[in-house]
Amino acid sequence: VQLQACGGGLVQAGGSLRLSCAPSGRPFSNYVVGWFRQAPGKEREFVAALSGSGGTTRYADSVKGRFTISRDNAKNTVYLQMNSLKPDDTAVYYCAADEGIYGVRVRQSQYAYWGQGTLVTVSS
Repeated sequence: VQLQACGGGLVQAGGSLRLSCAPSGRPFSNYVVGWFRQAPGKEREFVAALSGSGGTTRYADSVKGRFTISRDNAKNTVYLQMNSLKPDDTAVYYCAADEGIYGVRVRQSQYAYWGQGTLVTVSS
């Protein structure tokens, strides 16, 4: 499965962005999807995850209440809505996927498929 992540860009602190992740040529509805990010000089970290059924979500404490992960099966796309962005949110954001319907996954090793990353820059 090849994943295409997009939607990154430059935004001022307090602003919003919506990232999208879509697979090429395959239905996304039976895949667990996660978002991770890697800031300059730091290790990649978990941001959010969504079960294949769409009924379960998990967020990192640093983004809870500001970010929302969701899926639109009709568009075969998973989104990460990011509100109240902070300079600390600046990073390359990656979407990841693995087969599964129930439950969420927070470790990178639990995902078989990865997108290429999209850069989010939040200015102060």
